[in-house]
Amino acid sequence: MVNLRWVSKLRGGAVWYPAIGLLLFAGSLVPALHSQGTQFGGMPARPYDLLAIVAVACQCVPLAVCRRWPVLCVAVVGLGFAIDQLRGYHSFAGTALPIAVLIASSQLRRRRRVVALALTTAYVLLVVTFELLGAGESPAEYVTFYLVIAFAWGIGVWWRSTRLADAERRLRVAEETRAAERSRIARELHDVVTHHVTAMVVQTEAARYLTTKPERLDQTLTDVTDTGRRALTDLRHLLDVLNPDHGTRADGLLDLVEQTRRAGQPVEFTEQGTPAEPSGSAGPVAYRVVQEALTNALKHAHGSPTSVQVRHGDREITVEVSTDGAGTETASLGGSGRGLAGLGDRVGVLGGDFSAGRSTGGGFYVRARIPAGSSS
Repeated sequence: MVNLRWVSKLRGGAVWYPAIGLLLFAGSLVPALHSQGTQFGGMPARPYDLLAIVAVACQCVPLAVCRRWPVLCVAVVGLGFAIDQLRGYHSFAGTALPIAVLIASSQLRRRRRVVALALTTAYVLLVVTFELLGAGESPAEYVTFYLVIAFAWGIGVWWRSTRLADAERRLRVAEETRAAERSRIARELHDVVTHHVTAMVVQTEAARYLTTKPERLDQTLTDVTDTGRRALTDLRHLLDVLNPDHGTRADGLLDLVEQTRRAGQPVEFTEQGTPAEPSGSAGPVAYRVVQEALTNALKHAHGSPTSVQVRHGDREITVEVSTDGAGTETASLGGSGRGLAGLGDRVGVLGGDFSAGRSTGGGFYVRARIPAGSSS
């Protein structure tokens, strides 16, 4: 099994930077590579001595801690580089300077300009020292070397800005995902709670007029109890699974229609074709369309004949729910409009079509075409 912490260290440089420092240190001690490293300042080459080992160590060892202390790292590496070149060792470890500069500019969170100015000042002092020692390096070489170091600094700044932009993008995507999830859960809660509670309120109001008919009153109260239990079951599924497709398959439409009929709404249900298995998100969305339409029928056209037509095709599910407008509106129930808007969004995500509105006869209609086969 891959150790994820080890992979993270590799990607972050926690392992690579010490390895680079060790490689430069070992390469600088190889006799064949003596005086074969960076040559800057024009000082004549000289054999290694104890100070040469110190200079090499100053350039290589700090790379192991450059991510934690980038300013200290580049300062010590710069000091080791100055000793290396002023003494004429020209060790292989001189390569560590642009690496340390790159790492420092990529790790610094603030005061990058101050550090850049300090490095430039130190470089000017080093050039002045070379000139005082009569090294004889041409101005073009000084400028070229400075541009190389500045280029390394620029790469580090670009690297850091790229990382920050990527982190901001991931954060934005995470926030959008959370917002979409909250919206989805809100739609599910609206669908479950509104439908069942609407049915319970309508049934309870009807019970007022059945006090002289005990057998019908008992049946109505039983229906209210069953509806409440069904609402609790749906809510439990939603909270346990947080999956809007759980327990809302299109083949549960008949139970949904029967529940609405028990609430006093005459519903004519027609279903053509056979639900595809698996139907992905199309079946649950079709269920929600019918559920929301029947809830609106109970709210705004109670007692009005309602038609539900569902057609299962090979590539899509079509749903049409309509009322003739002859019923009465339940005054105690209000609507936020969130249900229909949420359904339009869900159908649109699947690439379908959704429409709802008033019909010419005074009723209303809800139509949806939902592409089947989506597994989202």
